[in-house]
Amino acid sequence: MTRIGATVDQADPLAAAVERGGDAAQILLGDPQSWGKPEATYPGGAAALSKAAAEQDVRIYVHSAYVINVASPNNRIRIPSRKLLQQSLTAAAELGAAGLVVHGGHVTKDDDPEVGFDNWRKCVEGLELPIPLFIENTAGGNHAMARYLEAIEKLWAAVGQTENAGRIGFCLDTCHAFAAGLELDTVVEKVLGITGRIDLVHANDSQGGFASGRDRHANFGKGKIEPDQLAAVAVAAAAAGADFICETPGAAQDQAGDVAWLRERVGARSA
Repeated sequence: MTRIGATVDQADPLAAAVERGGDAAQILLGDPQSWGKPEATYPGGAAALSKAAAEQDVRIYVHSAYVINVASPNNRIRIPSRKLLQQSLTAAAELGAAGLVVHGGHVTKDDDPEVGFDNWRKCVEGLELPIPLFIENTAGGNHAMARYLEAIEKLWAAVGQTENAGRIGFCLDTCHAFAAGLELDTVVEKVLGITGRIDLVHANDSQGGFASGRDRHANFGKGKIEPDQLAAVAVAAAAAGADFICETPGAAQDQAGDVAWLRERVGARSA
């Protein structure tokens, strides 16, 4: 059954999920702009959160730090990124997360993009994956590994060569897709044609216009994406087995409105 929730503070994600009418939650295990080791701050630690989430039937997802870029040809970025990604996978598994989300990363304009895809292959080959890793599409950057469909196809071909390929999933961000210039009417079908799966949807409206490259999320109906387009993406992704996390701004009541809007359209169970 499809789960719907929002990004919440990790201090008490279960109460926050209930407050928003959700049966899922996404958390960060530290400052997303930091290279610090991921840490669960829930009272009692990771084991306590895992136990409580199971008892309350709330599905937890973890988003890794935004600084991670395993595609980078720069050793001073790529090597710490691999280390932090592995630490994040281990920490997320300890608290019972259903998956860890990571951005696709990028190379610079002076780099060969093929190096970035191959760096992803090497990274996945070397990972221990106690839980699935979901690669998320990104909004901007002409040299991104997961902005355009052509790049996602090359990325999937690279990671598909590894023994860990079956543990690599896809997270579709609707704001990122729209801002990247992907047609929402066909994006689910095309992504499924490349990856064979959409495990999680970051369901967000977009402050920026189509193909703007702007990663600025908005609550449903307050951005540039037509509500009917968002609804169609949600229905198609739910049919493919995806869960949904709203990364939308505002207080709990604002996210609760987004959760309710999604629940009405995808026919998910009431939390």
